Amino acid sequence: MPLSPEARSLLDMAYRVGAPKFHDLSPAQARHSFQKLQFAFRPEAPAVASTSEVPMARPDGSALLSRLYRPLSSLPQDILPLLIFFHGGGWCVGDVASYDVLCRQLANASRCAVLSVDYRLAPEHPFPAAIDDAALAFEWAAAHADLLGIDAERIALGGDSAGGNLSVVTALSLRGAAIAPRFMLLIYPSTEIRSERASRQNYGEGYFLDFGTLQWFFGNYLPEGNAEDWRASPMRAESLSGLPPAMLIAAEFDPLVDDCAAFVRRMREDGGVVEHLQVDGMVHGFITLGKLFPQADIALKAAARALAGALGAA
Repeated sequence: MPLSPEARSLLDMAYRVGAPKFHDLSPAQARHSFQKLQFAFRPEAPAVASTSEVPMARPDGSALLSRLYRPLSSLPQDILPLLIFFHGGGWCVGDVASYDVLCRQLANASRCAVLSVDYRLAPEHPFPAAIDDAALAFEWAAAHADLLGIDAERIALGGDSAGGNLSVVTALSLRGAAIAPRFMLLIYPSTEIRSERASRQNYGEGYFLDFGTLQWFFGNYLPEGNAEDWRASPMRAESLSGLPPAMLIAAEFDPLVDDCAAFVRRMREDGGVVEHLQVDGMVHGFITLGKLFPQADIALKAAARALAGALGAA
């Protein structure tokens, strides 16, 4: 399919005004630019039953911050399944505030609680800080299930782009654990740092997530290289067997789309179960921009159905 009219409109606007790319900005400027985009094109925030700020203590005494959403359909005494959500942004930009609407939507549509994690960002905190925070979020949530009002046996991991990467890496590290995730919700995840697949070239310029921005993300997150480490490139893991069932949502005009398809094939070859939904006409990042893209709501509803089904949400 061709680019959707909405995607073409966004790209025309972005490239016509000549706005600087992330790789031309400081980290602080890039974060502000990302937040402005999310706030401009996200839908209105739906009501949920409650939100709570949840600090999780790190071993060094600092706190990993997160926000818990309980769906509008829930009662305070309900014990809910949980999605631990890691936002996108190339491990360098993005935050809980920018993903507030998406997490509210996911909570209401899936009838699951959602814990949105404010993991540390590069370049101030390069690899593997974000991975350590993701692991801590799962361990802390499982250990404090009573406090959160969730079922430790029904926890899923999910996120978009870099957040999808953190979800897969965390799930790989938890294979065989006494308490492990039951499901992965992967939205155009980064599965491989170095890739020669065609979409990196075909959609690497002019389709929103440009090659220079990818390199800026990778360089800030991995200043010492590490591109072949499976914790940065989970496709490099010796095996993907033992991962929980997954749903992977991809965008047709995304430099990562071929990597996503390859990851789906590899999961299936290694005995995994994964539903693959490619949204035609879309560019990377579309799911948070629901004011512009009607396709975001379609993808979100499909994700919520898969999540609810996997976790047995009532």
